[in-house]
Amino acid sequence: MPLETFWFILIGVLWAGYLVLEGFDFGVGMLLAVIGRGSTKAETNDKRRLMLTTIGPFWDGNEVWLITAGGAMFAAFPAWYATMFSGFYLAMLLLLVALILRNMGFEYRYKRDSDRWRAGWDAAIIGGSVLPPLLVGVALTNLIHGVPIDRSGNFTGTFFTLLNPMSLLGGLTLVAVSLVHGAFFLALKTSGSIREEARTVARRCAPVAAVLAIALLVWVNVHTGTMWSWLVAGLGVLAFVGALAADRIGRDGLAFTGTFLTIGATVACYFLATYPDVMPSTTAAAYSLTVHSAASSHLTLQIMTGAALVFTPIAVLYSAWNYWVFRKRISTDHIAPQTDPLAKVKVG
Repeated sequence: MPLETFWFILIGVLWAGYLVLEGFDFGVGMLLAVIGRGSTKAETNDKRRLMLTTIGPFWDGNEVWLITAGGAMFAAFPAWYATMFSGFYLAMLLLLVALILRNMGFEYRYKRDSDRWRAGWDAAIIGGSVLPPLLVGVALTNLIHGVPIDRSGNFTGTFFTLLNPMSLLGGLTLVAVSLVHGAFFLALKTSGSIREEARTVARRCAPVAAVLAIALLVWVNVHTGTMWSWLVAGLGVLAFVGALAADRIGRDGLAFTGTFLTIGATVACYFLATYPDVMPSTTAAAYSLTVHSAASSHLTLQIMTGAALVFTPIAVLYSAWNYWVFRKRISTDHIAPQTDPLAKVKVG
């Protein structure tokens, strides 16, 4: 296999890893506005603390996948990185701001025992959980739709060029599927009323997410699909149906696995549909960036491959260990009274 193709596949794996892992983080953050409400302010705070505790050990590690995907694009395909990140500059800036505010919310909402203080940071977490999947979905779908690129590989459109119907559908679909993904994660990680509320939200939102996902995958494959992309898209739809069936019989782990596979299959469908292009041009097909024209030198790719073969398994094993350690369910009974602003979870 040519190293250019290997790195194209690996970057697809990194984007899939980011969206399937950070996807449930985003979903839980969105659900603060829906599930994280109680009859009193104290109950609301306890429920939201419990929800955030479920993703506490994972969210910062999950974001590393985004950094690694961007770094791999920069090193393996500098022309692709330069065109995408300069053309999508405003969208990427908004993504960064949303992620920063969201992460500040995780850290700072506990620093003061004030309902107004917590409500402000909760709003930052909710907004910072909706905007990133919307922007990432729009950006990745534009790689299928194509963008205006000139002979020199420069993006010649505007921010509004990116807001075409297909790409907006991609963003809305990722938001909807992440919401369901997060609901299944909450059902898997909690017990009691929050688990039941999460399952209820998942059942109500899943039909909308399914319609959006099917419409998107059909549109992508009609636009520029291959036999393999159609096949993977079909597997993604089956995984989503399986997730809903598993939820009906109370198999939370299988339901979460189903949406996990759905998001992964969607990313795989994208990369299979666009190959060998990495950034199609709507100006002229000859101006499109491909895995060959956008790649670094062969020596650079060789060095990167050696490093990836050593460090990627280590990162995956560490992540798997982290998820194994924090695999048990929790409930509001595990949440200590917040007498100390730094107290989050009762130990023991």
